[in-house]
Amino acid sequence: MTSTVGIADRLGIDVGLVVQEVGFGEDCDEQVRTEVQERIGSELLDEDVDDVVDMVLLWWRSDDGDLADALVDAVTPLAEDGVIWVLTPKSGRDGYVEPSEIAEAVATAGLSRASAVGVGESWSGVRVVSPQNAKRTR
Repeated sequence: MTSTVGIADRLGIDVGLVVQEVGFGEDCDEQVRTEVQERIGSELLDEDVDDVVDMVLLWWRSDDGDLADALVDAVTPLAEDGVIWVLTPKSGRDGYVEPSEIAEAVATAGLSRASAVGVGESWSGVRVVSPQNAKRTR
């Protein structure tokens, strides 16, 4: 019997987290959204909500604009120990974003890239945190 790790587990989502969704579109993976909502026990907040959030799911495609600006905006409602997941189409899919572009945007926004995971069939996720949450020493 094989055990599979669910999307919510890969994203580190716990019951009761407040999760905001930014960049939602028709191409977004409904399975990802459903699993996250089931785990947190509530709906995802949209980008217009002013509440403090534990996590931001940032759906991002190559033609969405300036990712660094979007990351800076995503930090605003984030709790001190919050996490941003940049969700991008996988390689070979419409809207694919090169990992180097993500890394550059993360650095420009003054954040740190923590890890990457596959998220659903068509999307990949990059975990982004503030430098103090990355637990790195310089």
